[in-house]
Amino acid sequence: MKRTTTEFAIDGSALRRGAKKKLCTALGGLAETDTPLLFELLLVSEEEIRRLNREQRQVDKITDVLSFPASDLVAGEPIRAAEHTDCVEPVMGRRKGEWVEKGARLFLGSVVICEKRAREQAEEYGHSYERELFYLAVHGVLHCLGYDHETEEERAVMREKEEYVMQKMGLSREI
Repeated sequence: MKRTTTEFAIDGSALRRGAKKKLCTALGGLAETDTPLLFELLLVSEEEIRRLNREQRQVDKITDVLSFPASDLVAGEPIRAAEHTDCVEPVMGRRKGEWVEKGARLFLGSVVICEKRAREQAEEYGHSYERELFYLAVHGVLHCLGYDHETEEERAVMREKEEYVMQKMGLSREI
């Protein structure tokens, strides 16, 4: 497998261009892959996240973030596009006035954040909304990459990855 620096892209209008770039740059290096990775990021209302939580997880309550992985990745294992062909999407661009395929990206899944809950948590934890929003996005992406926090060991690994990305963005717990 040709190892590449992990390149991430975000689909959706939840973040401005500069914020997307900041997050994608910080996520770089989280996975060993042979293709760039794409995830969808959505901000929704309390009603919508509660509906999704109820319908998808049978939990009838508001939550801060939900992840919907496109495939069953194993945390820390290399990601090979050939093993996830159903999730590979072409990247189109213009060349000499015509649309051509310029490469491909592997779709990781969707990360859905309750904007109101993120604002409440930022206030509750005493840091910025920006920090909370990025933290929830990172948490969701890690779930799409196969990480979980069901056991103490899993929780420790996931927390280490979250803190690594947050530090790369300059967003410590105090911000």
